[in-house]
Amino acid sequence: MITTIYVTVAALTVIGLLIAVVLFFVAKKFKVEEDGRIDEIEAVLPGANCGGCGSAGCRDFAQRLVKAPEIGSLFCPVGGNDVMKKVAEVLGQTVTEQAPKVAVVRCNGTCDNRQKTNFYDGVQSCKVKAALYTGDTGCKYGCLGCGDCVSACKFGAISIDPATGLPVVDEQKCTGCGSCAATCPKGLIEIRSKGLKGRRVTVICVNKDKGAVARKACTAACIGCGKCEKVCQFGAIKVENNLAYIDWNLCKLCTKCVSECPTGAIHKFNFPAPKPVEQTENKEA
Repeated sequence: MITTIYVTVAALTVIGLLIAVVLFFVAKKFKVEEDGRIDEIEAVLPGANCGGCGSAGCRDFAQRLVKAPEIGSLFCPVGGNDVMKKVAEVLGQTVTEQAPKVAVVRCNGTCDNRQKTNFYDGVQSCKVKAALYTGDTGCKYGCLGCGDCVSACKFGAISIDPATGLPVVDEQKCTGCGSCAATCPKGLIEIRSKGLKGRRVTVICVNKDKGAVARKACTAACIGCGKCEKVCQFGAIKVENNLAYIDWNLCKLCTKCVSECPTGAIHKFNFPAPKPVEQTENKEA
């Protein structure tokens, strides 16, 4: 009996050793040597794993950077230009600085501008709500207000304004990673250039219905009248499918379109407040 046990233990030990030896040689033969620069670059990256770079995470992005023949088309929105410079140093390359970007919510349908036509009492998710019907108002393009974008943001840069029912972006916290834009089922959030001194002019609407229909659904909707396009001297505005769009690469921030828009669908951000008339008159005197 004891002999049988010893033989069994010895046999299992030998088998285990043989398997270990086989696995050792197999692992050695098929071992994949990983470039040491991947670890260096991963250490430089912010570790947010937000997906804003188009990769599954910072580790995956580091691997892409090492494999890429040139990294000019790759960018970490969270780390920005400073991080990309450090990455370039590790790889012995140079990178061109990119303008900082920010998320812009392109919906002007506040509670006052866009009256509710029904009441939704289901799961508080924009994705679920969009799958069920067009929304609580007559605008099928507008914000659903459930806050999926708030949950998607890993930097706490978005909140829902209870007064308007719309998402508000904190530009100081926003990294322009695009997680909120990817989450919005209505495609309302756009990642745009912050602009010179943070100033920009944007059409805050995505309604493509004809003017009368859009205006009936929301009093502040773009009606595709084309007045903004005509007043722009720089060709920065185009009206297509009843909707105006401003190209930030061409916009010179003159803000003439803001004054020209009959519905107030075009907004200007971070411009200094105009000086009081009295101060202007005193200065001239």
